[in-house]
Amino acid sequence: MKIKRKLLHVFDELSAQDRATLLSFAEFLHARTVPVSTHIDAQPQLIAASPDESVIGALKRLAASYPMLDKSKLLDQTSMLIAQHTLQGRSKAEVIADLEAIFQRSYAKHRADEG
Repeated sequence: MKIKRKLLHVFDELSAQDRATLLSFAEFLHARTVPVSTHIDAQPQLIAASPDESVIGALKRLAASYPMLDKSKLLDQTSMLIAQHTLQGRSKAEVIADLEAIFQRSYAKHRADEG
């Protein structure tokens, strides 16, 4: 319970934007606990981006599009990009393009490793 209280205290002290980012990270971490399919024939189920898609929305879309990937292996790269966008002001379009490239490369590596 101490951890939950501490997390809630920290959460309460954050700005609205940082709260949304923290929640998105928590959702991403939670999503990676879902068992992944490692079957080689698993194909991405590519979901189209919405015109007003946010960086977090793109991350969720890509995670759903590539269910066979182990999201924990992508966490370092994806969290760095999200931080660049939210903390350093890097453009949404650039970050989303980089996220898409990370997922595509990871899928290609997944296919190569399984083959």
